[in-house]
Amino acid sequence: MELKGNNISFKYPFTNKYILKDVDICIDNTKITALVGDSGSGKSTLCKILSGYENNFEGTVTLDSKELPKKEFCPVQLIFQHPEKVMNPKWKMNNILEESWMPDDELLKEFGIQKSWFNRFPQELSGGELQRFSVLRALNPKTQFLIADEMTTMLDAITQVQILTSVIDIVKKRKMGMLIVSHDKPLVETICDEVIYLKDINGV
Repeated sequence: MELKGNNISFKYPFTNKYILKDVDICIDNTKITALVGDSGSGKSTLCKILSGYENNFEGTVTLDSKELPKKEFCPVQLIFQHPEKVMNPKWKMNNILEESWMPDDELLKEFGIQKSWFNRFPQELSGGELQRFSVLRALNPKTQFLIADEMTTMLDAITQVQILTSVIDIVKKRKMGMLIVSHDKPLVETICDEVIYLKDINGV
């Protein structure tokens, strides 16, 4: 299974300067791939394009040669660095999680989620607690590719290892593809099978 971006170019409205230009990227589900680049180089924008969050771009994104669905559940899921920015502040956590799916008790425990948090609003939880929900939301059984954009920055070092270990275990068990964006070189070298440097594929 392959997630491909072909000739991806992107610029913000009212500017002629491209952030991404003629980017070709291919990720398959047999590897854990890292995307590495300088701050502001367009990594997060590329992640949004590959997962269907950003539609105002040039080029094509395909999953096994088919376009990503527009209205149905997207099989490419993105875990954002800042979960509080993508959660509805008027929804309680059980609604936020159920909007995607409801994991069983064993999985909730593995990700350190307490059921007492279900009746709270996002602003009543810490960034790390919110990120646990964000990660589990993305692990819907229909997910085929997972894109993690600095997903563990909100977590302490021990929790980072625990969450990453659990996620990678699920990814391998389900034969999902995974793209990790990280500045943590030792982490990338430890868990990733290949590294893509954005400067090498970006024509800007």
